[in-house]
Amino acid sequence: MTQDLDDGLAAHGGRFPLVGRRRELGRLLAALRNPPAVVLVEGEAGIGKSRLVREAGLLLRAEHHQVLTGFCHPLREPLPYGPVVDALRQADLTRSPVFPPTTGALAPLLPDLAELLGPPPLPPADASAQRFHLVQAVRSFLTALGPTTLVVEDLHWADDATRDLLLLLARDLPPQLGLVLTYRDEDLPPDGAVLGAAYHRQPGTGGSTIRLGPLAEPEVRELAAAALGPHATTALGAALYQRSQGLPLAAEEDLITLAEHGETPGHRGALEHLQDAAVPRGLREVVLERLAVLSPAAVAVAHAAAVLAVPAREELLTALAGLSTEQGAEALTELLLASVLHEDQGEERGAYAFRHVLAQQVVHEHVPTPARLRLHRRAIELLQAQTPVPLVRIAHHTLAAGDRTGWLLRAQEAADQAIAVRDGGTAATLLRRLLDQPELRGEARSRAALSLAAIAAGSVDFRTDVDLLRRLVADPALSLETRGEIRLSLGLGLLTENAVAAGFDEVERAAGELADRRPERAVRAMVALALKEAEGPQYTRAWLERADGAARASGSEALTAAVHATRLTLMACQGSAGVWELTERLPRRAADTELLRQSARALQNVADTASYLGHDRRAAALATEAGQLAAHTGRPITGFLSRGTLLRLDAFAGRWDGLAERLDSFVAEYPTAGGPRAERAVLTGAFAAAQGQLALARDLFGEAARIAAEQLLVGIELRAAAGLCAVHLSVGDPARAWAVADRAVATVRHTAAWPRTAGLLPAAVEAALACGRRTAAEQLGAEAERALRGRDAPAAAADVELVHGLLLLEAEPAAAAGHFAAAVQAWRKIGRPYQTARALEREAGARHRGGPGAADDPLAEALALFTDLGATADAARCKQLQRDLGLVRRGPGRPGYGDGLSPREHQVAGLLTAGATNQQIAESLSLSPRTAENHVAKVLKKLGTSRKLVSSVYQVAPDGDAGT
Repeated sequence: MTQDLDDGLAAHGGRFPLVGRRRELGRLLAALRNPPAVVLVEGEAGIGKSRLVREAGLLLRAEHHQVLTGFCHPLREPLPYGPVVDALRQADLTRSPVFPPTTGALAPLLPDLAELLGPPPLPPADASAQRFHLVQAVRSFLTALGPTTLVVEDLHWADDATRDLLLLLARDLPPQLGLVLTYRDEDLPPDGAVLGAAYHRQPGTGGSTIRLGPLAEPEVRELAAAALGPHATTALGAALYQRSQGLPLAAEEDLITLAEHGETPGHRGALEHLQDAAVPRGLREVVLERLAVLSPAAVAVAHAAAVLAVPAREELLTALAGLSTEQGAEALTELLLASVLHEDQGEERGAYAFRHVLAQQVVHEHVPTPARLRLHRRAIELLQAQTPVPLVRIAHHTLAAGDRTGWLLRAQEAADQAIAVRDGGTAATLLRRLLDQPELRGEARSRAALSLAAIAAGSVDFRTDVDLLRRLVADPALSLETRGEIRLSLGLGLLTENAVAAGFDEVERAAGELADRRPERAVRAMVALALKEAEGPQYTRAWLERADGAARASGSEALTAAVHATRLTLMACQGSAGVWELTERLPRRAADTELLRQSARALQNVADTASYLGHDRRAAALATEAGQLAAHTGRPITGFLSRGTLLRLDAFAGRWDGLAERLDSFVAEYPTAGGPRAERAVLTGAFAAAQGQLALARDLFGEAARIAAEQLLVGIELRAAAGLCAVHLSVGDPARAWAVADRAVATVRHTAAWPRTAGLLPAAVEAALACGRRTAAEQLGAEAERALRGRDAPAAAADVELVHGLLLLEAEPAAAAGHFAAAVQAWRKIGRPYQTARALEREAGARHRGGPGAADDPLAEALALFTDLGATADAARCKQLQRDLGLVRRGPGRPGYGDGLSPREHQVAGLLTAGATNQQIAESLSLSPRTAENHVAKVLKKLGTSRKLVSSVYQVAPDGDAGT
């Protein structure tokens, strides 16, 4: 892992990247680039104040600013002015600044620079005069340096003289100086003033107060991912966040600790080592400093909170500390004022705890061992009196008190309780620890192993348990059928990882091991094998029928539901129209949680396939419902996949703003899974192509194709091939485009994936025609049309219209234009503006062949859609086509129609007369909500009416194309 960490940090100059501070860095730089300015940076120890200032300093130095930094220290007898003097010593004098005589007052403090400064003034009569001379000297010194930033760190430790100096300087800053002061608010002097007295920015002085809070969990995961790459699993990110609670210093120290101990990221040993890792020295010192000045009662409550380790109410803390009600209240107030404890802001309102695990760890270790053991035993007594009994916490205290035998029993009870309330994470943690105990044998061991295997198979971060499951599969102490069940979970989990081939191998082996001994579990394996699409439809049908027979023989409703969910998935993949009614009949409410989980799985699988078929609105509704049902039944992997489907649908619908960032966040939740990475690659490849970044698009489509081939993800493999084919055509390489398309079409034929070929068919036909392979193009078009006959696949049907148009374009351009126009209407109905615009562009080209000016409207509409999407390369191509076709060049937008309605405005007017809302108009015409609003406003203005009266002044023509 050390090499992994080194490689990850090498990309960031050997340092951890700055995450979660972009806004704060922008505010800091904005102030310092516009001096004079005073910026206060506030935050607790380890929150990243120094790092933020250091990052700003690097950028300012590159802009030829001087950045001088001084540090305050917690000395018992601070050196007056020490931080400022230390900072001034760093001044770069290579530009030979000219120091005025007033700087002479600094000569005794800067002896190395004395010959450059003026002569020291005569000793002043009093301290105030001395301070005045010194402030003027510092101000003159900094003025002579030019653009400069003076940073004073840890101002909470500053002596009074330094505070006074900085206060006076801040009130009269040199015109090119930025002053940055960092401090911990909780450690300021009792009056709470940063500079020892009230400070108000003077007129003409800029700046701000930047309060740094903890990083969010996704930002901690980003920190780990930047350092470790794909090894930064979700479980590791969660563990880092749990320990650090967003404190950057703590998270970074933990990553370094893991590297030094050679732990493999994501391996369960790494997570366990993290739990036992030492607290960073700086943080330990801060906590112990605060503990040292507390009253004995406050220390007793702090010890009680550290032993309990979770947010606890005042009554429990007081009882465990052995104090009276009044003493407990006073002690708790003291701890809150000292920022040792905080009121919990989560579900446990009215409870108190340390802000992060590391502070709790420091105090827990500070409690003498005999006292700590007594507190744990007393905690068990107090917790047993609660309702419901918190078994997980009691198990923790039992082990902490040294009772290992009692802990085995308590931990099993706690795991059962966690499973019963669908808290798989807590249950898995307990079960892993139990299975590591050699004294856990027999039936208890088998039960724990099976419980963990079941949880792991449905986990978003399965990788954490891969090694343990492999060991259990090989454990001779477990029965063959138990090992078969664990193998099944192992295989199912591997299917979600980057080991699909190995996963199917394990599942098929498990099916054989379980067929006679536990046929009901064998059904689960058969159901999974029925989804091995790459083997072709005969293979999948055979496994589905075997599963169906076994499920019926078992009489199990849950197994029948699992088979039914798989049957619906395959029906959707085949474009069967009957799947929608069957999907509506799925149970959404049932006493059996497993039945609902299968409903969630079916809803998500059908939703995902529907997004390929072109039933986008139906797909969004089903995916949303699947996510809700998954959350209700404790099936996180299904919820995760539903979010992926919704992101894809956002891309299809043209909601591109911020989508790249949302895709990154999505992948970061589950960085080891190939499917999400392939989805991100194929979508960002499409964005890149639309913006003319063809080399980047080619690389991204290639990455998506590689992952999809490894993961047997047929749908993404076909989309990636379509994208690659289009890129090769764009750069004038039809031979390579045809090679890509030909391989992809072979996959379509083998897997019978014709209903999910959206984008591939027209690209393949266009490539074939460009290579002079007209016969191949015609055969492909005819084959696709036959395969899709009777299938409910609107997207593929739209592509067939495009294929017909491409085949007819040279000989019969008018007929081709008709097919392209049919594709426009199909894509518009589906709700994909980018595909609508591409079809409009093709229609314009075909119509131009029939006569000048006929291309004007569709081409202008395509240009407007591309511009609205931000597809800059496509928009530029449309503009060029306008020029090539000799059309009147216009900016983005519809043709000019004066006071009359344009064709698009006629469409809007017709929808308004039908009572459509702006959102419905946007969806119907594949427009963004803002564009729809603009159209509505223009229509009403031109008609001189209101929305309520539009039907009285506008009538839709009989053909439905325009009105009067």
